[in-house]
Amino acid sequence: MTEIKKVAIVNRGEIALRIIRTCKERGIRTVALFSEADAAAPHVLHADESILIGGASPAESYLNIPAVIEAVRQSGADTVHPGYGFLSENPGFAKACEEEGIRFAGPSPEVIALMGDKTRARQLVTSAGVACPPGSDNEAGGLEEASDTASSIGYPVLIKAAAGGGGKGMRIIRHQDELEQGLKSARSEAKGAFGDDRIFIEKYLEEPRHIEIQILADSYGNVVHLFERECSVQRRHQKVIEEAPSPLVDEELRKSMAETAILIAKLCRYEGAGTVEFLVDKQKNFYFLEMNTRLQVEHPVTELITGLDLVALQLDIAAGKKLPFSQTDLKINGHAIECRIYAEDPDNNFLPDTGLLNRHRVPGGPGVRMDAGIEEGQSVTIHYDPMISKLSVHAATRELAIAKMSRALDEYEISGVRTTIPFCKFTMQERSFADGSYHTGFVKEIFEKRQKAIPSKLRPVAALISAIVCDTEETETHTPSADGNGRASRWWQQRKYRS
Repeated sequence: MTEIKKVAIVNRGEIALRIIRTCKERGIRTVALFSEADAAAPHVLHADESILIGGASPAESYLNIPAVIEAVRQSGADTVHPGYGFLSENPGFAKACEEEGIRFAGPSPEVIALMGDKTRARQLVTSAGVACPPGSDNEAGGLEEASDTASSIGYPVLIKAAAGGGGKGMRIIRHQDELEQGLKSARSEAKGAFGDDRIFIEKYLEEPRHIEIQILADSYGNVVHLFERECSVQRRHQKVIEEAPSPLVDEELRKSMAETAILIAKLCRYEGAGTVEFLVDKQKNFYFLEMNTRLQVEHPVTELITGLDLVALQLDIAAGKKLPFSQTDLKINGHAIECRIYAEDPDNNFLPDTGLLNRHRVPGGPGVRMDAGIEEGQSVTIHYDPMISKLSVHAATRELAIAKMSRALDEYEISGVRTTIPFCKFTMQERSFADGSYHTGFVKEIFEKRQKAIPSKLRPVAALISAIVCDTEETETHTPSADGNGRASRWWQQRKYRS
């Protein structure tokens, strides 16, 4: 066991800042690895050192393993924290760190490879008696084989990428005549996103709940769970709003799901922070979905109900320390909700938006947490995920947490880009969310139906009003002068290059 002295962060935005803050509190120096597009980003300014690793595109920078390894070597960092996304679940990167003698704040390359391959993960868990949605345990072959599998389990079915996650390479197929095109588009998207076009087919569960269990495991065989998170409010199979604990889960279901998650962690000899994801049907039967071998975007809600710092625990485990508590020491304290604030237009199928944040006034008050990776005067670009921030709240009860989130969303002011704030407000006020009966079809079956219910002749008027309000806000807001690259000058003047 050796102490961690310097951490290189192979990520950007709010998660990079999140890691930097924990490291500063623990007296650990930090190195921000950044792209040309992020030269003046907050995480670069807050780190103790910063090193340019490449161009704006992820392939040139945050996904460029040789450039990242060279930068870490140059910095003298003894540990790498990958955050989430980018290289966080890339076994090749974890292996490269291992070969260079650099700690990786996550599981071994072998575990990442095993659990990142959904077909192999299914085979592992089913061998231990864990239920998965009916489907193929191996890669789906051509159209004929896929058709036989779909017919045997019955439509609707779900085509899924064998590698990766985040809703990429996923298609719902409700009828036989949709299968061929669905296979082609899913393979193409999977190849583009993960460099791997393998897909498999499983039964699509109607009106399921998406519930996940956070686990922690050290190198001494100790594994605990940190209860569950509900992640059923999604668009394009990607999460938008999460909460902990789940309004669906009772003590019996929690115990059963948590024991299964711990079993899976032990089966694959997991070390670090990880999440086992499940689908739960109307009868409260649960099925293994996948295991994410990294820190989750929605980890703040778990931190709020447990009082734990998951990044600190990741670093402790990477340093070879034992977990400082047992399962009986852990309790659920109150209720937490997280809203992801994306630069997307909810009224236009959540299409991403780009532009300068002319205004970014964040909410505050007791029980409100803000994780933001971009500040007023900076731009949301086409190069990366359009998430601006994560707004989280904590209160004694779920009812109070919903009220607190509604108040915080009302305080949140953004202009310059369209955001998911109106959608989040809608969700907090919607009956099915308030009573906890919602499921993964919330966006299509409730939100989109409400949008379509607006008479067509009134839609141009609504759009015009929205545009006028946005334009008025931008006109009234002081926009800082910017350099030739569109970066606000107050950031440009503060920019520091340190190595």
